[in-house]
Amino acid sequence: MQRNFTVGMAGHIDHGKTSLTKALTHIDTDTLKEEKEREITIELGFAPLLQTEDLHISIVDVPGHEKFIKRMIAGVAGIDLVCLVVAADEGVMPQTKEHLEILDFLGIKGGIVVITKIDKVDETFTELVKEEIRLELESTIFSNAPIFLVNNLTGDGIDQLKTMIIEEMKKIRPRDSNGALRLPIDSIFSVKGQGTVVRGTIYEGKVKEGETLWILPKGIETRARQIQVHHQKREIAFAGERTAINLPNLSKENLTRGDVVVSSHDFVITDVIDVSLKMVDKLEYLVKQRMPILCYIGTAEVLGRIVFFDRKEIESETNEVLCQLRLEKEVVTKRGDAFILRRPSPQETIGGGWVIDPNGQKYRFGLQTIEVLQQKKEGNHVDRVFRLLLQHRSLSLSALVKLSSLQKKEVLRIIQETKDLIAYAEETFCHRMILEEMKEAIYDDLLASEQKYSMRRGLDKAVLIQKMSDIFPKKLIEYVLHIGEEDIWVREGAYIHTKNFRPSIPKSWETRVKRALEALRKDELHVKWLHHYFEAQGIPETEMKAFIHFLRIEKKLIQLNAQYDLDYDVFMQAVEKLRNETNSQFSVGDAKSILGLSRKYVIPFLEGLDQIGYTKRVGNMREWK
Repeated sequence: MQRNFTVGMAGHIDHGKTSLTKALTHIDTDTLKEEKEREITIELGFAPLLQTEDLHISIVDVPGHEKFIKRMIAGVAGIDLVCLVVAADEGVMPQTKEHLEILDFLGIKGGIVVITKIDKVDETFTELVKEEIRLELESTIFSNAPIFLVNNLTGDGIDQLKTMIIEEMKKIRPRDSNGALRLPIDSIFSVKGQGTVVRGTIYEGKVKEGETLWILPKGIETRARQIQVHHQKREIAFAGERTAINLPNLSKENLTRGDVVVSSHDFVITDVIDVSLKMVDKLEYLVKQRMPILCYIGTAEVLGRIVFFDRKEIESETNEVLCQLRLEKEVVTKRGDAFILRRPSPQETIGGGWVIDPNGQKYRFGLQTIEVLQQKKEGNHVDRVFRLLLQHRSLSLSALVKLSSLQKKEVLRIIQETKDLIAYAEETFCHRMILEEMKEAIYDDLLASEQKYSMRRGLDKAVLIQKMSDIFPKKLIEYVLHIGEEDIWVREGAYIHTKNFRPSIPKSWETRVKRALEALRKDELHVKWLHHYFEAQGIPETEMKAFIHFLRIEKKLIQLNAQYDLDYDVFMQAVEKLRNETNSQFSVGDAKSILGLSRKYVIPFLEGLDQIGYTKRVGNMREWK
């Protein structure tokens, strides 16, 4: 399996980084006219150190001058090992120290110290320089780094250094070529007849010729027309490789350094980032709450402000600071990415660290927020997936991949191995705790509705979904309503009610209504105007209408006409008696005789039979249906 790495050349201006790169690779990375004239590195320079079947190593030569520090950061952001270059005749210089701090903040672990220009000093002085370097580096990532003495012009020590670099690279874990491509752009140019070409080191994933790509955060769709690695045409390039991609139908002016080439939508575009920040050992000026900062992340340089939640300013700090960056422009980043912060004016590096959560929220000032950020920082992969699902209540697989900064295969593994994660729709998940929360919320809504509107058949499903959709996704609501049926609630047509609910008259009126019905039943078929019975019990007109409507639906009353209602059971007994004592047809007189009713009562009764559909009038007779 091919392993791809990048070595960075860092150090003070004019300490021999470019000539060391040339001695190792036989390539002069200073190609600009201005670089030749001024004899300084301005743009990033790249050259292949080794290209075998299983190991590819590139070198990036970064500017040493303080004016080009942002280009230096863009160059070292994708490296795996650093050669810290120190000239024997000058020793450790200010820019050496700043490069060291930046490398430390970026989390680069591997390092080799290279002392150049040894021909300019004698052996005794060289030993003094070595001792000085050891003292300067004892509390840095280079405290135990090997030291090599080289002469870039004669080649003394170069072969030994190259061997050491290769051996160190074999110890380093390679970048992951699985998953989607992420290539932060550090260089953009046009080739006559070919169009726009972007270059950068592939952070993760791989890119194939002809593949559809996107430029983020702009959201521009394009494709990889042609791919080159160190000027060699390739059909595919892998993580860790210095890669150039020809993008058709794109103008150079559409792109900027800091844009990111990706092959999927599983990357977060954000301008609010929760971070773990370490400050430099010695700050020249106070770092104040909401102070303007320049944030360097990937190859992007973005203005923003720093927001603290447990302090108003920092004069000096050795411990990590959990805080937030609010940027003026969106960037593409994920959990674990390193960043550097610099003060815009007066310019200085103030710190750096790593991204805890690329989807920062607005938090209140106080220790409670610090506890939340600490939990985010310390959480493992499973914790992060759980926290996201509890925060967002429901997420698609692609959203989980994007927000967790995990690979798709890792998210799928967590889902498969965790019983508390529920797939309620195609590639859409929620946490069991959310389901239980929703069940309680639905049950509480049903109870509240049943208590307030006890005569209704339940809560309209559409109304319930509409109400809850402000909090929960509609598909998730429907899923929970489905799994809760029969056990917790019952659905009847468009209505849902709790399992043991039965529509009823409100308890505060129950006794009075019961007495009104008893009086109606006692009068059997010789009833008075229905309102008379309710008025006699002190039931007002406003309540009476609702009660009568409910009692008719519940088949406690049967309406004959606008004035008369009968008790339902009394009516059904009379119907059965009349049917049993008549033939297929009968007259009004027959009904009067059988039921013992006067014309005042028998006519409404028979009209009621017609309206309900038990009989049909044929001339002066009625016919049973």
